Amino acid sequence: MLRLTSDKFPVFVPFGVIGFYRYLWYLIRIVAWFTYRPVPLPENPTYTAEEDVTIVVPTIDAGEEFKEAAHSWLVGNPKEILIITEEKMYGPLQELAMAVDPQRIRVLTVPYANKRLQMSHGIKNVTTDIIVFADDDAIWPPTLLPYVLACFEDQKMGGVGTSQRVQPVGKGMTVWEVLAAFRLSIRNIEISSSTHIDGGLPCLSGRTAAYRTVILKDPVFLHGFTHDYWLGKYQLNSGDDKFLTRWMVSHGWNTYVQVCKEAELLSTMKPNWRFLKQVLRWTRNTWRSDIRSLFMERYVWTTHPYVAYTMVDKLFNPITLLIGPCFVAYVVYKTTIPIDQGGYHLPWWNVVVSYFVWLLATRSLKLLPHLWTRPQDIVHVPAFIAFGYYFAIMKIYALFTLHETGWGTRAGIGDPTAATAAADVNKPEPATATADEKFLPNTPSPRYPDGPYQQYSDTQGDYAR
Repeated sequence: MLRLTSDKFPVFVPFGVIGFYRYLWYLIRIVAWFTYRPVPLPENPTYTAEEDVTIVVPTIDAGEEFKEAAHSWLVGNPKEILIITEEKMYGPLQELAMAVDPQRIRVLTVPYANKRLQMSHGIKNVTTDIIVFADDDAIWPPTLLPYVLACFEDQKMGGVGTSQRVQPVGKGMTVWEVLAAFRLSIRNIEISSSTHIDGGLPCLSGRTAAYRTVILKDPVFLHGFTHDYWLGKYQLNSGDDKFLTRWMVSHGWNTYVQVCKEAELLSTMKPNWRFLKQVLRWTRNTWRSDIRSLFMERYVWTTHPYVAYTMVDKLFNPITLLIGPCFVAYVVYKTTIPIDQGGYHLPWWNVVVSYFVWLLATRSLKLLPHLWTRPQDIVHVPAFIAFGYYFAIMKIYALFTLHETGWGTRAGIGDPTAATAAADVNKPEPATATADEKFLPNTPSPRYPDGPYQQYSDTQGDYAR
């Protein structure tokens, strides 16, 4: 950190080499965001929602918010909506489906509450070319499906994501919802810039994302998706969107994200402190997935080098963020020492005030795209600053607790191993295959048209040819 200690300089300027580096890359990201353009609608679309789209919604506790979300999906005129839940929730969800649209909504069940098991069961029951996964509270604009389908005009396009905004649970946003809204605004910039720079992104968010059905019906995918283990022994239930994104990259499919008002969904967030538990779960998923992408699978280095850089940057971000207050504390200490003994001329309060003013100014600048539309949220910038330091500590904690794979905020989620075992019991025995026939996909991928793909332990990597 550079500091100006001239006797004539009246304030402390907490700007240094690390800050210069980070703001330079942030400027690059902003320029890419400004120059990014969503895929336009084709004049003669290959895919139409009424013929080619099935919406799959894994849930166990959908409430009244589901009705609003479902009505917004139906405006796009999909062929079908599949609600996948556990057996004991079939009755309530069937009632919700009947109240919304009994002709186009089906409710299917699995033995245990397990999101990946629910998603895979939905995949097996899809008959259309495109699957759209959606959270049960994701509210879509009427134009979302056409803009998502426009990306699939590229026959190598495997997955498509959308931009997002926070929908308040109550009449106004709580501070927790505003923090979530800040994060989503920053994320919209990050994913649009990375998509524009090298065509990739760290994650196709599970709140709403579309995929080619043929990719997901591959038996190799379905087995890997429901038998995904961290370090070979901790079965994963959450992190499904990270898995799907990595699968697209490792199997040569393109991804894209439509960042525009026409494809911007609304989603609710936890309006209280439980938002922190959500963030902890997401952070663990990010650590596990990024470590796999960078060091085990390694496809991202050559396919999407900018995305690989952002992943590496996130590995060190907690440390670089915490270095700042540590250096400021050192400067404060030096102000207590007489100048003739090597101390600094500025009083300690000047250093502290200057630092907080600097933080408020730079963080407000970073949040300017959000504050442009919601200027009233500027009062929550101090909370965002405090959350940033808390998040840095949380990321370090999450790194050392990656073996904890529980959901954290979702009631009724049991042991994923038990759920998978129950599904495997009811699955017919596969025909005996030779070594060369094992894991042979139904269709080739753009990267490996000759197959086959073989699965191996994540101590080496998740999937390889």
